[in-house]
Amino acid sequence: MKNHDNHISSDSANWTVLLILLILTTLSILAIKIHVGAFTVALALLLASVKVTIVLTYFMHLKFENLLLRLMVGGVFLLFAIVIAITFIDYYFR
Repeated sequence: MKNHDNHISSDSANWTVLLILLILTTLSILAIKIHVGAFTVALALLLASVKVTIVLTYFMHLKFENLLLRLMVGGVFLLFAIVIAITFIDYYFR
């Protein structure tokens, strides 16, 4: 394992990320209260995936890691999307 330099985020970047996460959380709550039908769960999962991506990128410093690690995390997201898609397809055809 390589010894990486420490990446320290600025306070303004942390506050911006916090504000974006709070806005997305508010949108998640509003999406559940609005009841957009069958798309309520899909919208909530989409917003949660965006929030996870932001947390991984900024708070876990994934943007400073090498390409292989970023591709592996992307593969996990792809696998997650496939499992969710199969679940929705199974639910739709029951």
